[in-house]
Amino acid sequence: MSKLITILNGPNLNLLGKREPEIYGHDTLDDVEAACARVGKDFGLAVKLLQSNWEGQIVDWIHDARHEAAGIIINPAALTHTSVAVLDALNTFDGPVIEVHISQVHKREAFRHHSYVSMRADGVIAGFGIDGYALAMRRMGSLLA
Repeated sequence: MSKLITILNGPNLNLLGKREPEIYGHDTLDDVEAACARVGKDFGLAVKLLQSNWEGQIVDWIHDARHEAAGIIINPAALTHTSVAVLDALNTFDGPVIEVHISQVHKREAFRHHSYVSMRADGVIAGFGIDGYALAMRRMGSLLA
């Protein structure tokens, strides 16, 4: 039986592939899900990828993950820098949490250099494009082995 990894994506990531491709590339969340599923197979991990523009929905999905997921990969997008609610929800989750950012946030605006989510994350991957999600899946595989 596969262990489930919940992959959460925050505001505006539904526009991945269309929004600011010079920063975020041309790949879509469907491409992210397919790449993560391929890596997950190697480690006996299943993938559930979700995206919402609403903070409360992300919090609810973290609560759901407490009962169904072995790990969480989260790209909180703008909520990274603003959401104590997402941090508090992640603090209720017992499994590993990996934070992913498509862009290299530390080369961008100063407000993007702070992450509430990093206070809970077991690892942070930034600046590798959508490959960061597959890297996070590999790490999940080794953490959950």
